[in-house]
Amino acid sequence: MIQYLITEKQFPQSLIAVEMPITVNQTAKRCDIVLFNPDAKPIVIVECKAPTVALTQKTFDQAAVYNLTLLVDYLLITNGINHYFCKVDFENKKYSFYEEIPLYETLL
Repeated sequence: MIQYLITEKQFPQSLIAVEMPITVNQTAKRCDIVLFNPDAKPIVIVECKAPTVALTQKTFDQAAVYNLTLLVDYLLITNGINHYFCKVDFENKKYSFYEEIPLYETLL
């Protein structure tokens, strides 16, 4: 996924954190991948599962819980075969799903 984001979606390698530790409700957690903007503000949480693992509501909820701490604008859920990318609408408490993962520059 990281290689795909760098080569195909033009995410700068220097703005990608892997297995980033966070604290959610006083519990230590770990985001698989966090993508940042040039100002070092997190903008995307990526939750990765194995190709044999189905992407379920539980998987999506895991990323959403991590977002209680990071407050990013976008979530990406993947198992290497299927990918779901969405924009978080905090005001209306909903998600808008994209048909494909956008280029980095369009997220800024």
